[in-house]
Amino acid sequence: MNLHRPAEGTAAEAKAAVEIRPVATRADRRAFLELPYRLYRGDPNWRPPLRAEAAALIGGPRTNPWFTHGRAQLFLARRGERVVGRISAHVDDLVVARRPGLGQWGLFECEDDPEAGACLLAHAEAWLRHQGMTRAEGPMSLSIWDEPGLLVSGHETAPVVMMGHHAPHLRRIVEAAGYAKAKDLHAWRLPVANGFPEKVNRIVAAGERNPRIRVRKVDKARFEAEARLILGILNRAWAQNWGFVPLTEAEVAHVGRKLKPIIYPDLVRVAELDGAPVAFMMTLPDVNEWTADLGGRLFPFGWAKLLLRIRRGRARFMRVPLMGVLPHLQGTRMASLLAFMMIEHSRRAAVDRHGATHAEIGWILEDNGPMISIAEAIEATIARTYRIYEKDL
Repeated sequence: MNLHRPAEGTAAEAKAAVEIRPVATRADRRAFLELPYRLYRGDPNWRPPLRAEAAALIGGPRTNPWFTHGRAQLFLARRGERVVGRISAHVDDLVVARRPGLGQWGLFECEDDPEAGACLLAHAEAWLRHQGMTRAEGPMSLSIWDEPGLLVSGHETAPVVMMGHHAPHLRRIVEAAGYAKAKDLHAWRLPVANGFPEKVNRIVAAGERNPRIRVRKVDKARFEAEARLILGILNRAWAQNWGFVPLTEAEVAHVGRKLKPIIYPDLVRVAELDGAPVAFMMTLPDVNEWTADLGGRLFPFGWAKLLLRIRRGRARFMRVPLMGVLPHLQGTRMASLLAFMMIEHSRRAAVDRHGATHAEIGWILEDNGPMISIAEAIEATIARTYRIYEKDL
């Protein structure tokens, strides 16, 4: 069964020419936001995002501090009165500072309509050229900190929290437009209920006997300070990673407010060496399990269901979206030791307190050797691959 066929329209709409228009009105914005809910209706592996969060992402600096250093133009594709696709084109000043001439596009969704998809990409590219960009990269929706990459394998599995899901035909449309792979991002999955291989257990036990090392839970009573600490380590730890863009102070505060309701202290660990924090690991319950039946709406009754599920904190899947070790330890045995300890301590809590049976680590860059070695050591396997594409303009 093809779950991604074009949704039914009139014969006149099917024959109508493709028209691309910038999003300019409230009605346009509603159409932009609602399109994925129609396109993926019936796909058992799509998880509808909360509409309020989707609206906040593109709502400007009032709801998303990315707009304090970035600018974007949204486009809709229509055949007649029917919306058949959407895309964003955007320029992030922090990206350009590190990679001059690079513009980006994202939030790309389209019916299985190659002409409409090609027109959307062409309009995004034209807008980027007008902004002075010489290369295009995407999808970035809107930032590498949001949902980067296009799903190119693993469509038969459902995404976990803060990961995307895309129709297979989008890859054909993007590649037909002349885009080539820039980087693959892998999501690694594994069962966690029965623990890790004995080799890993021995490493963890050795670390637990080391008086120099302390792996602690975050203190949610000091949430703002802990968030600044963790995201400060992150900015330093990831500074040399491909595609890295530093989080601003406003974004650190924004991320903290957004994640606070689903932060459980026993799932977020800080590793200290000789009393100084040097590493962290964040684990999140799969909120998609809690929102899958809400249809993206919190009202009238969805908020009560979600609040109850948050209070219980039980989820079958967990995701580790972020882990970081300060640069002076990267590549050392101590870094690996701390990573295994944080993973095991979080695993115990995820299973015993939160009812987890499986976990996902990532995304992990395809050439991040140290993280790949850790994933392989705990016997994780690649479940989903997201591809970021690039093209000269």
